Parts: sequence; structure tokens; C-alpha cells
Amino acid sequence: MPSSPSPGRPRRLSRAHLRQDFAASLVVFLVALPLCVGVAVASGVPAELGLVTGIVGGLVTGVMRGSSLQVSGPAAGLTVLVLESVRAFGLAGLGVIVLAAGLVQTALGLLRWGRWFRAISLSVVEGMLAGIGLVIVAGQLYAAAGVTAPDGGPARLAALPAALAGALADPRAVASVAVAAGTVLVIVGWPRLPGRVGALPGALVAVLLAGLVTALAGLPVATVRVDGVLAAVRPPDSAAFLLLAEPAVLGAVLAFALIASAESLFSAAAVDRLHDGPRTEYDRELVAQGVGNTLCGLLGALPLTAVIVRSSANVRAGARTRASRVLHGVWLLVFAVLLPGALAHVPLPALAGILVHAGWKLIPFRGIVALWRGHRGEAAVLAATAAAIVAVGMLEGVLVGLGLAVAKAAWEASHLRVDHTDEPPPDGASPSDDDRPPHGVLPPHGESPAHGEPCPSPHDAPSPYGRPRPPAVGVLRVRLSGGATFLGLPKLLDALEALPRDRPVEVDLSGLHHLDHACRAAMTAWAERHTAAGPHPVRLPPFPDPHAAPAAAPAGP
Repeated sequence: MPSSPSPGRPRRLSRAHLRQDFAASLVVFLVALPLCVGVAVASGVPAELGLVTGIVGGLVTGVMRGSSLQVSGPAAGLTVLVLESVRAFGLAGLGVIVLAAGLVQTALGLLRWGRWFRAISLSVVEGMLAGIGLVIVAGQLYAAAGVTAPDGGPARLAALPAALAGALADPRAVASVAVAAGTVLVIVGWPRLPGRVGALPGALVAVLLAGLVTALAGLPVATVRVDGVLAAVRPPDSAAFLLLAEPAVLGAVLAFALIASAESLFSAAAVDRLHDGPRTEYDRELVAQGVGNTLCGLLGALPLTAVIVRSSANVRAGARTRASRVLHGVWLLVFAVLLPGALAHVPLPALAGILVHAGWKLIPFRGIVALWRGHRGEAAVLAATAAAIVAVGMLEGVLVGLGLAVAKAAWEASHLRVDHTDEPPPDGASPSDDDRPPHGVLPPHGESPAHGEPCPSPHDAPSPYGRPRPPAVGVLRVRLSGGATFLGLPKLLDALEALPRDRPVEVDLSGLHHLDHACRAAMTAWAERHTAAGPHPVRLPPFPDPHAAPAAAPAGP
């Protein structure tokens, strides 16, 4: 029986694997083609630049080690950020930003920081995708109606109903909206068809049908403008690199690097769950993404990330090695060289429909419901991140989400719970040993009660040796759980100082997972004050030594 490949080594390319990879590459090519064009148009750049990024993702990033089966290319998740950068700095500025972001990614990968991107809160990532999805859906609905979208997320959402209502009065806008709506319906319904027909990529079928219907019916809708791949490629000149001195450009570079890296590595983790082949090497994958983006920046193209839609199609099509994603880049190159004029027959509303569907899929509706039921704090971080992206912008929204996630983690780490139980005095309790007479000593003569008088209770009677005898009382047991840090110190002291001073107190620290120096000192001082003010001492257990080595497990028999 042949042995399965080890998790860290790629599979060897056999003849059987080559046949599977060849077939899978055709499927990925058919899935990637309309997405490359649609993302480029939605980003405000020539459609050919989307093909260039897809080619680089296949021929360059696809060759490099990292994740063996995930496919890279232009992603809908960066559409909003690209559109804002093009409007602010132009195509040349976009190239410089993408190039610098690629160098940052490469450096982070070489420094072995790739795995740390997995430490980003999942709520922030899902909130980022949800915010991007909302912005994409709102913007592409305007494109579907042939109407210019207003600037700003809130204004775009607020004016959307009026824009769609006004489009119904214009025959050209009605035809455009109908093509976009038909595209979405085909994408959603096509996979549900029985047999092998449903296995074809729904987005490609929708674009082909939209182009055919538009041509046969003579619908007055706009189509993709084609200038040729070579004409669209415009490397940034030396003057464009001066933009790197502007703080806004540096912020955009960090945003591209952070978002593209997080999306790629989260996609890699998701793809690893879809197959039993080699696992992702996160640092190598980050280097591969960085090299690809560096080259895309030099060509003035769109940024690339690993895309879960293409990657999952690659796995489902039976891909076994990196050859499938490399071949998909070859097919994109062949199409861009031999058939660029075919793009001129693609209706723009059809591409808008593809992006509306892609943006809608970015919103994790089921995840939001599940988070709200089980972790409302995480759901709040997700919602705040999405709202900030829509209201302010991509970079600001991500920073808001990261800040809230860190604040939530700090709050949970320092969340302290103080519980106390009041134990009643045991039945038949007697005075303490300190109030009992010494061995062999009788009470003084004349202290016994007179004949016929009730004997006072030992708990109420004074000590025959001149000391008051304290009544028998129950113990207050105080249990601390959670994290005792300086952030929870006011709550801790309020709870401890509110305890009655005429009762014995026992403190239980077994529920604490962290105890900092400030709380140690405060508890020690409180115990001394409480003991000095009352008749009973505080029983405070020894504090755990933070530098002590963990106890060794007992040896087995």
C-alpha cells in the first residue's frame, strides 16, 4: 500500500496527478475569469489588469511553496480599498502601494511572522468581510442601475432606495437592472441543476447567458471596454514613488499588507480543512503572497490574495498538486493574449451581478446569529468593525475592530468574580479553646448559679477568668475566580471591605487564573486591617509563586 504524503511535504507529480490537475485547472480558470474581470471593473481599473493579477497569481505565486492547493488572484475583499486608493492617488499610486505592501508581506514572512496573523480575532476578520460585503453590494447596485454612486458609505446606503426607484422610470436602467438580477439568479440556481450541467461554474454561465441575451435582444446596456493587456499595464514611474513620503499612502500600504495577509492565511486554514494533503506552511505562504504582490505592483496591476472561491473549486475539482493553479494561470494568459476582444461582449450589469452575489456571500449571517447566541461580546466586535468600515473606511474600520478586540480580551482577562457563602455556626458549638480553663483548674468558688436559677448559655456567659467569651459564629468563605489584576482592584477591595469585621473569614484563591502584584499587596493589607479591627483573624492562603515551576505529575505504578 502506498504511503500517504507527510503533512509538510508536497505530493510528487505523477501521471495520474497530472491528469487530475489538468482538469482542475480548467475548472479554476472558468471560475476565475469572470471574477478577475468583475473585481477589476468594480475597483475602477481596466478589466485587463484583473487578468494580469490572475496570471501572476497562477504563474508566480502558484509556483512557490506555502499552501499547495489554494489559488491566488484579485479578490472582492480588497475592492473597496483599491477603489479608494485609485481615486486618491491614481493608477500609478496604486502600483506603488501594492509594491510596497508586497515587500512588507515578504519581510514579515521571512521574519516568520506568518503564523501570528492567525492570532487576529476571528470576529474582526468576519466583521471586516461583512463591512466589505455591504459596501460592495451597495456600490454594485448603483452600477447595475447605471447610476453613479455617491461618495461615502452612509450616503451610499441612504440614497440607494431613491436611486433604485428612479431607475425604474428609465428604460435603459430597467434593462440594466434586469440583466444584473438575471445574473444573480443564474449564479444562485445553476449549481442546483441535476447532473454534470450543474457542475459548470455558475458565474461563467451567467456571464455567457447575459452576453448572449444582450446581443440577441439588442438591450441598451454598457459592456466592458477593452484596450488590450499590454496597453493596460503601466508600471509606476519614479515620480510615483515620491508618494511613499505621504502618511496617507503609508497607511494604505499597511492596510493592504494586513488585510491581504490575513485574508490569505485565513483562506489557507479553511482550504486545509477541505483536503487531506500537505498542510500550509504559513511563513512560506506569506512570502509567496508578498512576491506576487510585489510583481503586481511593478506591473501596475491589482493586488492579489488567496481566494477561497477559487481554492475550494480547485479542491472540489480533484486537484492534487500545485500544477493545477499554475496551469490556471497559463489559461488566463492564453485568453488575455488571444481573446481579449471577447471581453467587449461582456455586459457591465452582469459583472455587477457577480459582485453583488460575491459581496452578499461575504456577510456571515449564520455566524452573526451563532455569535449573538453564545458570545455577544464577539458579535458586538463584529458589528462595530463592519459599521466602522461602512461609515468611515477600510483602514479605520479594521483598526476599530482590532482595538475593540484587544479591549475585550483585556476586560475578560481581568474580569474578577467575588462570591461569598455564609456558613451558620455548627450545632453544639462551644467556646474557643482560648476561653476554656486550663487543665485541672476548677471555676472559682461562688461563681456557680444559685439553686433553681437557669444556667446561662456558655455562648452568652462571660468567661470565669475575666475575658469576654465571643459568641459562636459561622465562617464567611470568600471565593475569588477569574483574573485578579489592577483593573479589577476597586471591585475586589469594595467586596472585601464590605465584609463584617466580627466574623471569621476564609479566602479561597483556587479559582484565580492570574493574580498580579497590586492585588497581592492590597489583599495582604486588607487582611491585616480586618484582623486588627475584629476578634477573628482572616485566613488568607499562601499566594501562588508566579516563578515556581509546575509540580511534576506523580509517577505511575
